[in-house]
Amino acid sequence: MTHKLKYFAFILLMPLSMAIYAQTKVATLAELVPYLAQDNVNVVLKEGTYTITVNNIKNGTFKSHTTIDDHEALVLLLFSGNNSVYDFTGVTVNVETEVLTAFKEYNEFYELQVVGNKNVIKNLTLVDVGSVHDHPTRRACNVVMDGANNKIEGLHLSTKGSYPYGYGETFGKGGKNVIPHFKHSAFLVRGYKNHVKNCTIIHRSYGHALFMQAADVPLIEGCYIEGAMRSTDDMLAENGTGSDGDKAGFMTYFGYKLPPGYMMSLGEGGIRAYNGGETIIDGVEYNRGTSNPTIINCTVKNMRAGVTLTHATGTKYVSGTTVIGCERGFCIGTGDIVDSYADTQYGPALGVDYITDSGMNAEITLLPYEGKSYNGSGHAAIIIGSNHKITLKNANPNPDQNLKINIGGDNRTIGLLAKDENYSASNILLHNLTEYPVVLDDNSSNCKGISAGKVLDEGQNNHLFFKEILKD
Repeated sequence: MTHKLKYFAFILLMPLSMAIYAQTKVATLAELVPYLAQDNVNVVLKEGTYTITVNNIKNGTFKSHTTIDDHEALVLLLFSGNNSVYDFTGVTVNVETEVLTAFKEYNEFYELQVVGNKNVIKNLTLVDVGSVHDHPTRRACNVVMDGANNKIEGLHLSTKGSYPYGYGETFGKGGKNVIPHFKHSAFLVRGYKNHVKNCTIIHRSYGHALFMQAADVPLIEGCYIEGAMRSTDDMLAENGTGSDGDKAGFMTYFGYKLPPGYMMSLGEGGIRAYNGGETIIDGVEYNRGTSNPTIINCTVKNMRAGVTLTHATGTKYVSGTTVIGCERGFCIGTGDIVDSYADTQYGPALGVDYITDSGMNAEITLLPYEGKSYNGSGHAAIIIGSNHKITLKNANPNPDQNLKINIGGDNRTIGLLAKDENYSASNILLHNLTEYPVVLDDNSSNCKGISAGKVLDEGQNNHLFFKEILKD
């Protein structure tokens, strides 16, 4: 082909390419909906505030539905096309919380779901408007990502509406319950290589903030997650008021009365991975766990757990992430935690779930905090299992000496108070550069390293030595 013919071919192809990626502007949510099922579109919704009510759903404007593993979900905004871009810059979508209970024929309720591939959804503000006590008929989730290679970026999500709210996990998690639960989570990542970037979740609901099920190679990057905390002292002060907690006699689903002196999140996990779940990719359903998650430059505040990846498989990597004011900071079982940060105000900065967990490499800086400590567990960190390499760095000039870094033994939290625990720990390399004291339990063995805090060794063949660290 001559150069002239090549140029002519380019001219012929150019209008088609431009048509595929030409920007389309729409003025209402109703105008937007048909584009959600199309491929190769670039759609911009006019700036403004839009509200979705029960009547909008009843008249059919927002009443898509999906079925995965026999669970049928009502979906307000269903993105089923491929290779498309949806720009919501300057847009706020309010969803009235009364819609959560209005459609009892559905198992699930989703405000936004992606089932297509290679889509970008950016800069949407999605707000639940109503009471924190408006709850779904069964369960709800604001955002669900299925499909492959999708990206949700710049989402600002405010989640509200669950039952009971105000007690955290005191009365159950959804299986064994003292009070029946109707949970409402914020953001569920499934599918393959889906990317959540620079999103904010303000979580005022009992449920997870950002969690993964059946997700392979998910990437969570630059996200900010904020829940709310409440002391068990404040809950117990409801005695005699006729509240839900009072009616239950404050008897927890753990089998004992709620103890004072703890701080509990009113939500669940900040960033959490599960070892099961269902997803749909290219119309095919998959039942599997979560594998190969990456968490980069995120902040989690006031949640039951900051980053929990214990039940994921494959390569697990956490970097540049900060956990503040949570019941527990990091817990990944195996894998890497690099250049990350946590405080110990309401719970341990680091935990390990099972004695079978092995091979965690963690580098965590322990942060100072303002106000009273409500760390009822008594732990700065809890380390069980084997073959972990842990460096705890110091940013707290006055660490609470009542909080211990425990290697082996007690893995105690508010949910485990009634159990006689004695977990083993072996072949742990600990560089404790903080002044928190270290306790090597009698069920610890072959552990070594150095500690700037005092060391109590009751184990076997341990070689962890106190070493005074020069301060700046």
